[in-house]
Amino acid sequence: MDHRRKKKLTFVTILLIFLLSGVEYAVILPTIWRYLQTLEAAPYFLGLGLSAFSLSGLLSGPLFGYWSDRTRSTKGIILFANLFEIVGNFMYFMGYSKWLLLSSRFVAGIGTGAGSSIFGYLTRSTALEDRAIVFAAVMASRQAGLLIGPGLNIFLRLCDFQLGPFVVNKYTAPGLFMCLLWTLLELAVLLMYWDLPPQEGSNSNVLVREVEEEGESDEEKLLMSSEEHSGFYGTVSSEQLQPTAGCSTDSPSLPPPPSPLPLCIRLNPFKNVSTSGDLLREEVMVLLMAQFITLFNQTALEAMVTPLTQKYFNFGELENSVMYCICGLEVIITFFFLRWLTGRMAEREVLALGLIVSNISCVWCLIFLTNPQGEFCCLLTEFIIGVFLQVLGLPFVSVSLVSLFSKITAEKSQGFSQGIRRSVGGLATILGPIWAGGLTGNLYIMLGVMMGLLTLLSVSSPYYLIQKPSVLSFY
Repeated sequence: MDHRRKKKLTFVTILLIFLLSGVEYAVILPTIWRYLQTLEAAPYFLGLGLSAFSLSGLLSGPLFGYWSDRTRSTKGIILFANLFEIVGNFMYFMGYSKWLLLSSRFVAGIGTGAGSSIFGYLTRSTALEDRAIVFAAVMASRQAGLLIGPGLNIFLRLCDFQLGPFVVNKYTAPGLFMCLLWTLLELAVLLMYWDLPPQEGSNSNVLVREVEEEGESDEEKLLMSSEEHSGFYGTVSSEQLQPTAGCSTDSPSLPPPPSPLPLCIRLNPFKNVSTSGDLLREEVMVLLMAQFITLFNQTALEAMVTPLTQKYFNFGELENSVMYCICGLEVIITFFFLRWLTGRMAEREVLALGLIVSNISCVWCLIFLTNPQGEFCCLLTEFIIGVFLQVLGLPFVSVSLVSLFSKITAEKSQGFSQGIRRSVGGLATILGPIWAGGLTGNLYIMLGVMMGLLTLLSVSSPYYLIQKPSVLSFY
């Protein structure tokens, strides 16, 4: 099998991994609230269950990323991580108690840590100008899973039978279903995934290497031409060391002229930056803050939506599944629009546009959802507009953020850096549901803090990502 076909199959497998991660989220989220109620769990267990999944991903992401940086291999990491997904979802299917369900989400979340290794691989194997498009495709595959998941949930809710000692119903069926899918994916990774070296001319590292070689060849030509005329360049010959008549031997010799910076350093200034200093730069910190605040607000609103729809609209599993399906369709359409837009706008401008939409969404929710009043149709319209705006701004921020982050951090430690980025996002997805779960009865405080964080990000981002001179000006 040729290199091109292997690379295509590897990328398809990566898309399948993120597709299943979206499917898992979409089939679990609409039913976990009622599932916990059948196990006599307190309301705060909803936040704990969602946060446990993110906590384990937060811890495992940098470890898997560091592992891939050291070995330059991702296949073994993916196979190992998928085992946690299989075991965790089977534990969710068993569902004997609320504590087992909580543990199941923690175990399954460990498997998500392989995403940092995958993003590191994609960074090393794609060109700078194509990176936003590739990341958009990967994220769109996860959103496609979010779109497919609710549709699958419509059929899973019809399950009602016994499988040995286990009961298969609309609450336990998603765990069994995802366990089978992750098992099939394990086989797909074995057969269709290869740890391929970057193909010549296919990524930024190769481009840097070619430019560096051209610079070296030009420098060699200058050396040769200098030797033809004077014999030496930047050095002193043995004949020149002999004292001449009328000249003092104590006169100092002129130092050789400084050599110019290699072209590879000027083209890719972060290629050899140390990881510790890399992550502490102001631009990187702003992007990490954007990652945290965006996911904190998103997961807080997601945790608020299910109790809110149950309280004001009496939505059940079917209605929530349809709602998530529509949201997934909106996100996929937005990703296709971003694929066109990233070729015409700088990524920092796409990020600014996403922040504007997110601010409008948060203001809308703060005005209309904190104290809903009016007829059913009016309330539903206000709710739909708020959710639409929130979902619309997310792809703009996420795609531009990941692409910018990959470009301003060291390539040699992309796995670890992406793991840190995903861990920051994981911390946000832990705190977001906990924050929302405890304040579903006081939406003014919940949405007010979210609006404050978003305002802080919107004020700091233009200075560090647009006005402040940095390498971001090229992106």
